[in-house]
Amino acid sequence: MRADLRLAWLLTRGSDRREWWRIGLTALGAAMATGIGLAAVSLASLDGYYSVSVGSGLLDSDSDRRGVIFALGLLLIPVLGFLGQCARIGAVHRDRRLAALRLAGAAPGQVRRIAALESGPACLAGSVAATAVFVPLWSHPTAPAWAGFALVAAAVPVLGAAVSALSLHRVVASPLGWVRRVRATRGPGRLFKSVTWLLAATLLFIVVAPVFSDSFAFTHGPLTLIVLTLLISFTAVWLSGSSSRQLGEGLAARARRPEVLIAAERLREDPWAAARTHAAVLLVTVVGSGFVGVRQVLLAELHTMRREGHLAADLAYYTTGIDLTATAILVALALILTSLAVGAAESLATRRRGLAAQAAAGVPHGVLARALLLETALPLAPAVAVAGIGGLGISAWYASVATDYIVAPVPYAALLVPFAVYACCLLAAATSIPLLRRSVRPAELRYA
Repeated sequence: MRADLRLAWLLTRGSDRREWWRIGLTALGAAMATGIGLAAVSLASLDGYYSVSVGSGLLDSDSDRRGVIFALGLLLIPVLGFLGQCARIGAVHRDRRLAALRLAGAAPGQVRRIAALESGPACLAGSVAATAVFVPLWSHPTAPAWAGFALVAAAVPVLGAAVSALSLHRVVASPLGWVRRVRATRGPGRLFKSVTWLLAATLLFIVVAPVFSDSFAFTHGPLTLIVLTLLISFTAVWLSGSSSRQLGEGLAARARRPEVLIAAERLREDPWAAARTHAAVLLVTVVGSGFVGVRQVLLAELHTMRREGHLAADLAYYTTGIDLTATAILVALALILTSLAVGAAESLATRRRGLAAQAAAGVPHGVLARALLLETALPLAPAVAVAGIGGLGISAWYASVATDYIVAPVPYAALLVPFAVYACCLLAAATSIPLLRRSVRPAELRYA
């Protein structure tokens, strides 16, 4: 392990300009993960009632702080996904030097381990920087808080290296300097299907249980919301993969424009690539659509309750929680869109030889650019539509139970979210178009 770490450090020090993009983004992701972890540890170190100057009382009690800590933990999911995507930047450009290690006798597992350890120094730098900024802001930390700070600062680099190793587990450098990627061209695996059926069975049980217990529907409302959100997200991911195959086969047979034909062949070659890439986007779409509808209904109910004098706390207490939830969703969406843009750029780098061959054969640059956008737009449209309708259904379900003080409005605002997310995804994919001209240079054909 010491020799692998030394090789990884030497390779990082000799990185070119492309590699420094990966190092910088990886350090940024590690800093965000460390900041989230330190904030959660700080809140968890508080015991009992504290009067916190920020949050309009939302951070004063233990129960409210536990909810905020849970939300911070959920934010770690897109951050870790961002770290995994950053590890793939330049994976194709690193294959030649990794191939040299293979020729020197390194095993494929050792090559992947060295590539993953290249992310370690960047994660360590981001973690140390975030810790140095955050800790002085927390006055008089307790001994458990100091232990938690040290644990988070040490765990993030290790976790970042582990995520990098997981994201590179399909990449094997051959002694000839090629990169072999094993693509899953078939449908989802057994784990995906098992989890989907488990969610469906759990939701069925939750729906049937109130027949035997009147209090079940009230006490298990959050569980119903979580299960329903995950089930809709899994369904949208499955639809993205299955529709990609059908769209690819249908458009390939009827396409009259070259960009449509290129995109169709790409979708038909690996239909589940879009599902893997857009899974987090679809989850955020479901959550965002549901939240916008629930927010509309909840604010109407809160204003009515305030007029009638039924609020247990100040209105700012509730609106601050709503605003913090919206901020968390927007942060998650921003991270996912950044990951999508990084993935689109890396996809160009991976296919640079094929794109260069198409350009050398006379395919115009504009056709390749439009084909790149169609690869994102075509399979994402039906999946985002299903995710948005599912989020609308969640908000409509909440509106149906929130009838104690108001006649709940129809949460049509939830329908705006899928259009906004779809447009943002296309913009994120379009950020890689300026790199297309560099990828189709004839010099890339030397390595074909």
